[in-house]
Amino acid sequence: MFTGIIETQGQIRKISEGGGNKTFWVKSSLTSKLKIDQSVCHDGVCLTVEEIKGNSHRVTAVEETLKKTTLNYWSPGQLINLERCLKVNDRLDGHFVQGHIDTTGKCIAINDKKGSWKFNFEFPEQFNQLIIEKGSITVNGISLTAFNVTRKSFDVAIIPYTYNHTNLNSIEPGQYVNLEFDMIGKYIIRKLSLNK
Repeated sequence: MFTGIIETQGQIRKISEGGGNKTFWVKSSLTSKLKIDQSVCHDGVCLTVEEIKGNSHRVTAVEETLKKTTLNYWSPGQLINLERCLKVNDRLDGHFVQGHIDTTGKCIAINDKKGSWKFNFEFPEQFNQLIIEKGSITVNGISLTAFNVTRKSFDVAIIPYTYNHTNLNSIEPGQYVNLEFDMIGKYIIRKLSLNK
């Protein structure tokens, strides 16, 4: 479980493939604080630390993860957002984030508001019941508030701190991001569908 509050960025150092999986070596300032078998959120995707060497750690993504996320598009040198798992006694500054990506979204537009940025993202319409006006949304692992919500798009406002400390500053229109919709909303919709 995560909060969507990014701790740092990591850099993809090496990628290898085998048996339908992809293995990534990630260099970051968090490495010295990690341990093997720990869950870490990588651009919103929960992956298990398998090995640690120096200032880098290794994780593997299986076929199902590669199908639903942007990990197939990662390349050496790329920066990704990192967050360690939530401690039970910590403050919850964002919202409950599982690290289980629902789908990818496409950046449609970025509007520089001279002190903040407004990003517009498009997503598959089949997920429209999972997002509400002023509801929580996770974009590349970042806990954000959605507004101007339509059946297949939403906006988020980005403050300078978030822009400067996450990989949103490298996103361009046409690029895809990882999306996780609010877990509580998913359970409510599931419950309502069972009661029909």
